[in-house]
Amino acid sequence: MRARPFQQVDVFTAVPCYGNPLAVVLDGSGLTDAAMQRFAHWTNLSETTFILPPTEAGRAAGADYRVRIFTPGEELPFAGHPTLGSCHAWLQTGGQPRSGDTILQECGVGLVRVRRDGARLAFAAPPLTRSEPDADLLAAVMAALGLQATQVVAAQMLDNGPRWLGLLLGDPDALARIDPDHAELKDLGQKVGVASVKRSDSAMQLISRSSREARAFDGSKAVAGDPSKDADLLVRAFAAPVGIPEDPVTGSLNASLAQWLIADGHLAAPYIASQGENLGRDGVVHITTDAGGQVWVGGESVTCISGEVTL
Repeated sequence: MRARPFQQVDVFTAVPCYGNPLAVVLDGSGLTDAAMQRFAHWTNLSETTFILPPTEAGRAAGADYRVRIFTPGEELPFAGHPTLGSCHAWLQTGGQPRSGDTILQECGVGLVRVRRDGARLAFAAPPLTRSEPDADLLAAVMAALGLQATQVVAAQMLDNGPRWLGLLLGDPDALARIDPDHAELKDLGQKVGVASVKRSDSAMQLISRSSREARAFDGSKAVAGDPSKDADLLVRAFAAPVGIPEDPVTGSLNASLAQWLIADGHLAAPYIASQGENLGRDGVVHITTDAGGQVWVGGESVTCISGEVTL
């Protein structure tokens, strides 16, 4: 064991404690898979990352660094908020990209581009594979969420490394009221992302109330302004199969939702997604597309803890 540089970063927020936290070990050299997994389980955050030199193939392709991403229970080939948070920590501690304002990250799905856009970083959404969900699985998931078939506008299996069942609801009140049976979702082995495009005053009141209650419980102070009021899409993510009942802000899910919803005409880019209000968070995700149709997923990050960890 030895001391290794470490940061804990809050992602998809400019205000500490209102996004999705990420533990970043900035030198993962020499650690075994078991040691990485054990530390990720110990941090008990939705994800913990370990930054490493690129592989020989990655370096030849231009990669600036390699990252391995772990939940408390497993390794992921890709995840969004760990991509942005790891890149933020790497830059903050002196990382120099080989190609100007574009950083090339190597991870389980291959190479992921990250670009600097003012105070924000944005990653290029990896290729998406999507398909119609199995009818029995869809029915079981909706039952676990307490949803009726008439409330679901569209559903898709979404796979950009992580695999999500995506549900689009027409009623944001229903989104705000979801109280899942997490044990059932875990038994089904299916992560679920639920979103709603349309908004209503009653839904905003529900979200505001749950956010206030969460903040009152943890003693935190309200963020100036209300990011959700400007959002075009409201998102919630349930990931009990990997030990995360509800994820505060989820980059990989927002990436796949964007690719699906834009392609099928439910939304047009640019747009803003809001996630985490039901947990007392104010995650803000910026979705844009470039001239080639590439979806970019962006957000701000802030370092909350900086020091060393013994591993």
